[in-house]
Amino acid sequence: MNPLDIHEVLKYLPHRYPFLLIDRVLDYTRDESLTALKNVTINEPFFQGHFPHHPVMPGVLIVEAMAQACAILSMKSMDSLPGDGSVYYFVGIDKARFKRPVGPGDQLIFKVAVKRKMKGIWMFAGEAYVGDELCCSAELMCTYKGI
Repeated sequence: MNPLDIHEVLKYLPHRYPFLLIDRVLDYTRDESLTALKNVTINEPFFQGHFPHHPVMPGVLIVEAMAQACAILSMKSMDSLPGDGSVYYFVGIDKARFKRPVGPGDQLIFKVAVKRKMKGIWMFAGEAYVGDELCCSAELMCTYKGI
């Protein structure tokens, strides 16, 4: 097992509240896969407007959380930390599917796997689960660039 607590996660992602969407990495294997989690609480700022009478986590944020998991896997695979002069961009989403709503009290488990790397573009398969239920799947593309 290769867990990363929130303090380690913060080293690998530039995101901060309210846009940091990974609470912990449960395990990873360089160049292969990563499993992470997010505890979804009623205190999330997006629940105030999406939707107050029936709070649902926006699907785009579930996909963003998967992309953040992909970024951590890429950084760990390259054995580097993001630098001041670089940024990790989310450059594509394909085949995104949403199977079940995510709400307060759910714990999201993200599973991302490297499909391939070529010319600085990383391609991943991502899935998000609540318990054993698949709630989202997508293919994600990301790249690491100097700014």
